[in-house]
Amino acid sequence: MARRTRERILELSLALFNERGEPNVTTNHIADELEISPGNLYYHFRNKDDIIEQLFARYEERMDQALVQPEGRLPNLEDIWLQLHMVYECIWDYRFLYRDLVDILSRSRKVRLHFARILKRATENATEVLRGLVSAGIMRASNAEVEALATNILVVATFWLNYSGVRGEKDEQQAIQSGIRQLMMLLAPFLRDAERVHLHTLCEAYNRA
Repeated sequence: MARRTRERILELSLALFNERGEPNVTTNHIADELEISPGNLYYHFRNKDDIIEQLFARYEERMDQALVQPEGRLPNLEDIWLQLHMVYECIWDYRFLYRDLVDILSRSRKVRLHFARILKRATENATEVLRGLVSAGIMRASNAEVEALATNILVVATFWLNYSGVRGEKDEQQAIQSGIRQLMMLLAPFLRDAERVHLHTLCEAYNRA
């Protein structure tokens, strides 16, 4: 029973943070929605930041699962497309972290350190995938260009939901699709002619989906 209550607190907190914005949700709001006493909530979590840290641990585990590379072969454009889907779906499911990122990181040293680790791993993953595309003859780029492109990909991915929200994209599919297209188009200038055509074919099919 205690475990189920803890799980319900985390599930509802995530939903409220995503819906209303983390700064606008208090532990009293969470307790009221669950119809439990604040004391019952504090039995499971010390405070709201403790809830955020537990949610972040789940986000981190899921992001680690998304940041994988093909085994035993070089990557292709479809691999990048699939990985971006997994990353963006994770970002969407934990979107409150990104929309209130600066504030959350300023309050929690633990979350700040772990988010820095995720960014480092994501940058390394993007760099290795791009180098794999160069080795496969899919794109042309120098080491400096690969490193700059990997950084640009991370910057756009990290702040895309804020930009998407300002543009008025409010549903999951619209935000994820536009974000993936934007990141894939960052690759376009570096692709060989045949692969650039393939990229545009992928985008057109995606737009129709």
